[in-house]
Amino acid sequence: MTALTLSTAGAATLRADALVVGIAKSGKELIVAPGAEAVDKAFDGRLAAVLETLGASGAEGEATKLPAPAGLKAPVVLVVGLGGAPEDGEAYGTETLRRAAGTAARALFGAKKAAFALPVAEAEAVSAVAEGALLGAYAFTAYQEVGKDAKRPPAEVALLGAKPRDKAHKAAAERAQAVAEEINRARDLINTPPNDLTPAAFAAAVQTAGKEHGLKVQVLDEKALAKGGYGGILGVGVGSENPPRLVRVAYTHPKAEKTLALVGKGITYDSGGISLKPAGHNETMKCDMSGAAAVFSTVVAAARLGLEANVTGWLALAENMPSGSATRPGDVLRMYSGKTVEVLNTDAEGRLVLADALTRASEENPDAIVDVATLTGAMMMALGSRTFGIMANDDEFRSTIHEIAEEVGEASWPMPLPADLRKGMDSPTADIANMGERMGGGLVAGLFLQEFVGEGITWAHLDIAGPAYHEGAPYGYTPKGGTGSSVRTLVRLAERAAEGEL
Repeated sequence: MTALTLSTAGAATLRADALVVGIAKSGKELIVAPGAEAVDKAFDGRLAAVLETLGASGAEGEATKLPAPAGLKAPVVLVVGLGGAPEDGEAYGTETLRRAAGTAARALFGAKKAAFALPVAEAEAVSAVAEGALLGAYAFTAYQEVGKDAKRPPAEVALLGAKPRDKAHKAAAERAQAVAEEINRARDLINTPPNDLTPAAFAAAVQTAGKEHGLKVQVLDEKALAKGGYGGILGVGVGSENPPRLVRVAYTHPKAEKTLALVGKGITYDSGGISLKPAGHNETMKCDMSGAAAVFSTVVAAARLGLEANVTGWLALAENMPSGSATRPGDVLRMYSGKTVEVLNTDAEGRLVLADALTRASEENPDAIVDVATLTGAMMMALGSRTFGIMANDDEFRSTIHEIAEEVGEASWPMPLPADLRKGMDSPTADIANMGERMGGGLVAGLFLQEFVGEGITWAHLDIAGPAYHEGAPYGYTPKGGTGSSVRTLVRLAERAAEGEL
């Protein structure tokens, strides 16, 4: 795990394996970003000119390594692009800094200590650079035989220009470290192979973290689920040798006035069940528990930050497998709410486990419920692979979550819940079917979930099917594999709850 420090040392005097500075575009010229003054001086004021000679453009995502000149203690200078320079008097955007720091951290795998001399005058900038560096320094190596020469993430990240004695800077760095480490916890869970991360193993991981952070954890196993009538979770998990679990993990604060309930889809592996996925669609289905991972990490983050809010996570964990005992298309499940559901497609299983968890969460009458799920391929068709969709039974709440996501640097988009699509889920056999019209399938899934939210409770649904798992080359602070999508948004929402703004 990469350590984070705020250093009072100057860029020229700090001993590190590499020194990170920023460059930006101003018209056709390159300009050195604040924080790099000492480095530019060591280059005789010609750092921008050297970079132009090498063909650097200053674009976001660009990283250029240079041998350090005399006068610097670090042997390498890494220059990262910040895009267009802000107008006079304006600061660099936090997401720009976050991505630049992530790009730098990825470029410095193999270094022991990296010093970041990026613009960090304000506490928001300190937080962004710290988050980006720690998220960019992520690597999942648990299953690799790594030799002594293998490149590891930097063991330490030092932020230059941040003030360790400034309360705002110190608090920003501490928050960034807690949030980044919890995002990386979610990433680790998402990347863990499904033969090791079964529902029971996931539940055990929550129990371990619960003891460490003072959380109350309750695990319902298959017997308790059957006794309680959780037909949705049991119906999805009945085909697997690894039985399902419903986990409640709760953080409470004695001064809390608001309660936020988070519900996460936790399909530890999704074969599609009897409605088997076609070839080429199974290889990444270990990521179908990304919603549960995000919820779990958010609750732990709330505890680490000591938020004055009650945050309860509900993890609906099951493995969706085909077998002689698996739920068939045409079967009818009686849900925890008492409603019956005709299963027309066993690969539309996430909404079934979420439905039971939503009903159970509603019984505690929280101020708001947010469910998070890699729910539909239709949402990826609509929004692509980097943006999650937001649906809600309250327009203001939906707008609030969208604004929060934008604030913390997560791409999202508000989506409707058209009432006319509900009729497509009418069933001649049961109260509702788990499938409706093909067009607008992501919205149909949201309408299905809405049926299981308690009356009068504010609710939102985040479909993170696109950004939860990144199959391409890493970029910015986003690695290949699990991303921890929505954790930052949920943590900020919990902070809003603590501030009485829920």
